Amino acid sequence: MSSLPQIKIPATYMRGGTSKGVFFSLKDLPVSAQTPGAARDNLLLRVMGSPDPYGKQIDGMGAATSSTSKTVILSKSEQADHDVDYLFGQVSIDKPFVDWSGNCGNLTAAVGAFAISNGLVDPSRVPENGTAIVRIWQVNIQKTIIAHVQMTDGAVQETGDFELDGVTFPAAEVQVEFMDPADGEGAMFPTGNLVDDLVVPGVGTLKVTLINAGIPTIFVEAQALGYSGTELQDDINSDVKALATFESIRAHGAVKMGLISHISEASTRQHTPKVAFVAQPSDYVSSSGKSVTTNDVDLLVRALSMGKLHHAMMGTAAVAIGAAAAVTGTLVNQAAGGGERTAVRFGHPSGTLRVGAEATLESGQWQVKKAVMSRSARVLMEGWIRVPGDSF
Repeated sequence: MSSLPQIKIPATYMRGGTSKGVFFSLKDLPVSAQTPGAARDNLLLRVMGSPDPYGKQIDGMGAATSSTSKTVILSKSEQADHDVDYLFGQVSIDKPFVDWSGNCGNLTAAVGAFAISNGLVDPSRVPENGTAIVRIWQVNIQKTIIAHVQMTDGAVQETGDFELDGVTFPAAEVQVEFMDPADGEGAMFPTGNLVDDLVVPGVGTLKVTLINAGIPTIFVEAQALGYSGTELQDDINSDVKALATFESIRAHGAVKMGLISHISEASTRQHTPKVAFVAQPSDYVSSSGKSVTTNDVDLLVRALSMGKLHHAMMGTAAVAIGAAAAVTGTLVNQAAGGGERTAVRFGHPSGTLRVGAEATLESGQWQVKKAVMSRSARVLMEGWIRVPGDSF
């Protein structure tokens, strides 16, 4: 039996926010993978080491969590007044599936740096020193994102003293603006309600806030599920019954949001929607041992990604939190104390995060013009990814 030798593809392994992923320039991919389809999906699956029935991704670049099984494809933008087109692929760990249905807000923080360093941004738009404004077209969700990237002596400044809970070491701050983050194809609140009753067989009828902002998200009250909002990963991820309950909520919520027509389709759309539970502030100790007090936060949020409780908070879910908090009457707003607000600081398993958003009611529809947060990013490794030549 003969096998094709490995091929090598230029790639960069980067951290963005609390996630890691493999970044590619579109032009560097094999020709068959430069367009959407099975070849591209199979290539990215093999790059990450999926599908892996052991759930470890040992034979690939993935690290067996939703935060680290991620891929990014970038190219010079085809959109007017944009610098780079950003396509995100969430690679399933144990299934032969790449989910293209949403964005990764955390890795967004690394897009500007990669684009500048790889010649995807017009040099005339990049200062020798100061801040480069990178205009990103997010292909998955057809939205504009603005990244503010620090430059020093003509190179991206990656080191600094900005600290981000969920990331051990400080780095340079990257401010990210998510422009008009609500779903461009529908209302920010797809049912027209700020709070809905969601019937979930075996669970009951839950009060939920369903929102399309940043990423489609289902918010539920922690106490309705028997939680306090102070839970850490092991409290949820070690409980098989709890994970099944959250997946059932996600599937039924997806139907109510109009994202799928039947709950059976949820298994083919793992990346979206997200499920998160919210609670009023309470003291707890984060996963790093850091104490978070009621004075540190406006509310508590725990969110699930790819079927597991996230170790911190997805960037896109943070946008959803900020947007929902800005609208008086949502479950997120109520957990934060109610009333009008333009920013919120919430507690997550790794610590706290602040996100700003302003909501307005226009022609009977709620709109958020912009959501803003700060992340950090840096290159971990660059060179070539190697994959067997017959894997795609």
